[in-house]
Amino acid sequence: MVSSGTSLSSRVPSADGRVKMDYSEVVKARHSVRAFQKKPVEEEKIRRIIEAINLAPSAGDLQAYEVVVVKDPMLKDKLARAAFGQNFVSEAPVCFVFIAYPERSSKKYGRRGSELYCLQDAAIATTYAMLAATSLGLSSTWVGAFDEEAAARAVGATGGKRPVAILPVGYAAESPENTPRRPVSDIVSLDTSGAPYPFSFMDKSFERPTRDLKP
Repeated sequence: MVSSGTSLSSRVPSADGRVKMDYSEVVKARHSVRAFQKKPVEEEKIRRIIEAINLAPSAGDLQAYEVVVVKDPMLKDKLARAAFGQNFVSEAPVCFVFIAYPERSSKKYGRRGSELYCLQDAAIATTYAMLAATSLGLSSTWVGAFDEEAAARAVGATGGKRPVAILPVGYAAESPENTPRRPVSDIVSLDTSGAPYPFSFMDKSFERPTRDLKP
């Protein structure tokens, strides 16, 4: 895994063996990794990720999602097939499957809760998990391309629950390069959509090559 300026491997572990990184370092260190070492992920680190997930904000604090931690090789194979043959899903030591739970949110928020808030809740929880994994010296990639019904069957999600993301997690076996980004003016506006925010990078280590994509 590659970071800009500071690599995880260069961080000094604390007395309890955990890698210490500040938030800026975590954000810069996170990359989408699709090749994993065979080394298993320690149970302590899985629990640390779960701790972070549990603190993720959600609409009404309802936590309208479920997370299935998948270690079983046969189930990971089913997830990889559901993800249209993305075999790195099954090769990762552990996968977290984030599932929207519409019923939980609809009881308080009705249709808005079942169609939107529960999806947002699950997506925020996924992001927390990704950043927590990075802070622990692990790598991941967000998988959103999959057959929902097949993924739901693989992890036994019934009753209208919707898989939102599959997050394979493990120790990186590749070092991806920094990927380009749209110009900030394409994604951040001031007061009105399409009115670019006056912006320049305060910390150049956050800057990435830009690409021109329309729209």
